[in-house]
Amino acid sequence: MKLEIIAAVTFGLEAVVKREIEHLGYKILKTEDGKITFLGDERAVVRTNLWLRCADRVQIKMGEFMAYEFEDLFQQVKAIAWEEWIPADGKFIVNGSSVKSKLSSVPACQSVAEKAIIERLKETYGVEHFEKTGALYDIKITLLKDRVTVTLDTSGPGLHKRGYRKHSVEAPIKETLAAALIQLSFWNKDRILADPCCGSGTIPIEAALIGRNIAPGISREFAAEGWEAIPAHLWKEERRAAFEAIDNDCNLKIYGSDINPAAIKAAISNAEEAGVDDCIKFNVADVSALRTKSLSGVMVTNPPYGQRIGEQEAIDRIYTAYRSFFTENPTWSLFAVTSDKTIEQKAMGRPADRRRKLYNGRLEICYYQFHGEKPTAEHMREKQE
Repeated sequence: MKLEIIAAVTFGLEAVVKREIEHLGYKILKTEDGKITFLGDERAVVRTNLWLRCADRVQIKMGEFMAYEFEDLFQQVKAIAWEEWIPADGKFIVNGSSVKSKLSSVPACQSVAEKAIIERLKETYGVEHFEKTGALYDIKITLLKDRVTVTLDTSGPGLHKRGYRKHSVEAPIKETLAAALIQLSFWNKDRILADPCCGSGTIPIEAALIGRNIAPGISREFAAEGWEAIPAHLWKEERRAAFEAIDNDCNLKIYGSDINPAAIKAAISNAEEAGVDDCIKFNVADVSALRTKSLSGVMVTNPPYGQRIGEQEAIDRIYTAYRSFFTENPTWSLFAVTSDKTIEQKAMGRPADRRRKLYNGRLEICYYQFHGEKPTAEHMREKQE
């Protein structure tokens, strides 16, 4: 079955997710703020849920139309072939949103859409009452400037829920964002990656998953796994292929440190849960203790940022340590995500080579990218001395 599939995306990560989808072999139909629409089939639903590292969720596009009256909404939603997806015992719920549309009442839109779906299924199955005891079907009605997009969520919990983060610390970075930071950096599996403010280990763990080519969704379940419309053998085949694709032979050089012993304890536990504890070295250490004998490497990090009393002093101390490290190691690159706009001057003493606006939840942040110098023979001599 040919399907239009939508990868819902955090603002700022559209280009990253688009590349991921193309790498999986699917044709992009449209790129918009917060979503990438592509052409696929039932197997594509399975594969993208398992492999997309930076998308928030995978949805099937059920319909798109203009609606100015509730009758328009009812008739257009009823015209969708819901019986192709929802069986007689399906547990379906309808969520909605409305922005700059005549139909501004979200509860009313949800109610009208649900009635339309029920009427369609009544006619199909010849029943008056639905027990809703089967698999879950999460339907979303999105209105934007009177255009209605109807989607069916296949993921269930967001794709950042990898399943490995059993322990966390204050203000953790989302797994999907961490994966994007790595893919937007200069890092590859042959280079060193260090995170001196690693917290519960999300950035190093996501780097290890990328380095070993481990599908981020390989160990979790998805809403669509319980659907009759997507054959169970597709999930088995794609998971088997994902396990076979894992590269256990690569020699990763990934380091994570944090001043908080509880954070490092959580990071080690999370890495074990993710199955990558053997290729990440975690240790309790202050940022100022960071040293290296390597000529070049990549630091990808999410330093603390906030406005509480005493925090700025700690942040400034971290920036001083960064400046010292990169003065001594000019061939290393720094990729730091923060909402603190003083990082360029305080940490590096120069403007970033590139900035990218991103979001961690609802918080607007910036990804500052400082590119290291190209290693030369002189740099090598200095390292050896």
